[in-house]
Amino acid sequence: MMIVERFLTWIESAAPRRRVEAASALARAFLTSELSPEEHDGLEAAMTILLDDPNRRVRLALAEQLADSEMAPHHVILALSADHFEVATIVVEHSPLLLDGELVDLVATREPEVQAAIARRRTVSRALAAAIAEVGCLEAVMDLLCNDGACVARFSLDRIVARYGHEAELREMLLARSDLPVGVRQVLLEDLADSLCAFVTAKGWLSPVQARAVADETLERAALVLAEDAGPAGLVQLINRLLDSAQLTPVLLVRAAVCGQIDFFEQAIAALADMPRRRVSALVAAGRSSGLGALLRKAGLPASAVPVIVTVMEVLRDLDCEVGSGHDYRRATRLIDAVLLRYGAQPTGELDDLLALLRRLAMDAKRDAARGYALQIKAAA
Repeated sequence: MMIVERFLTWIESAAPRRRVEAASALARAFLTSELSPEEHDGLEAAMTILLDDPNRRVRLALAEQLADSEMAPHHVILALSADHFEVATIVVEHSPLLLDGELVDLVATREPEVQAAIARRRTVSRALAAAIAEVGCLEAVMDLLCNDGACVARFSLDRIVARYGHEAELREMLLARSDLPVGVRQVLLEDLADSLCAFVTAKGWLSPVQARAVADETLERAALVLAEDAGPAGLVQLINRLLDSAQLTPVLLVRAAVCGQIDFFEQAIAALADMPRRRVSALVAAGRSSGLGALLRKAGLPASAVPVIVTVMEVLRDLDCEVGSGHDYRRATRLIDAVLLRYGAQPTGELDDLLALLRRLAMDAKRDAARGYALQIKAAA
């Protein structure tokens, strides 16, 4: 009590600079000195009194000394976390005494600076990360994604994408993550395609229809690239995302088949037909056009698209037996030639679109092969 009484008398007339020095000294003594129970209580009471000091620098001095310590009085840390953001950011970022529930409340009620400081904590639990993803400002969300000690669940990533997927810097940050689920990556690519589509349309470089067509074709290519390394679980996520966004089209299925993405093709048909994947694989492997046609119709594909896809699968089987997987150039061009030869009749309407796609794929394959040949010539030279 003597310590507190003398301290109260002193601070009434002490200059702000001296009170700042006293706050630092009191906090250091509390954490590092061997104190009797009476001295411990006296120093704690003195620091508690300083929480009401009108000079922010005094409270800031307390925060700087106490923030990292597990020995600091919890009520002092809690009060400092509710202080001006300049004071609060120090303790919310560093104090091990704050509970997840307390931090979640702070995320929901405090300024962006405080939210961002919480996101930078050495460890951030799934629950705290979920709160930041749900209500945190953009800066806090970006700090969370940069934090190697943060445990960010898939549903939190989904929420971040839903809130800030249109932000270019955050989108780039997410796409650079090696652990980003393939379904989330696909959503970000859709946002990117939409942004680029709007940009080129606003610049007058392409009409809205042309820009959308280019964006859709780019998304189809991107989906198949993602599928290559997605793994079984990731492939299911990707297919579900494409299904939810109405992007699982006959054109994409043809592109997958032509590119040899049979896993993607079968998983997509399984999702569309609501059938087990193993059953779909068995029907595709059996090679009976009637069975495959019935499967495609059950999957809801338009009647005009069914014979084209059946023909593509038949030609693929013949090519695999004849030349193996082969070079992309050889496989793609022989596939398109064989499909067009087998199909025969002049297509119209939707069939024309599908077969035009096959021709575009053949053109792409030849251009890629020509580029590769040119690089070989340059390297040899």
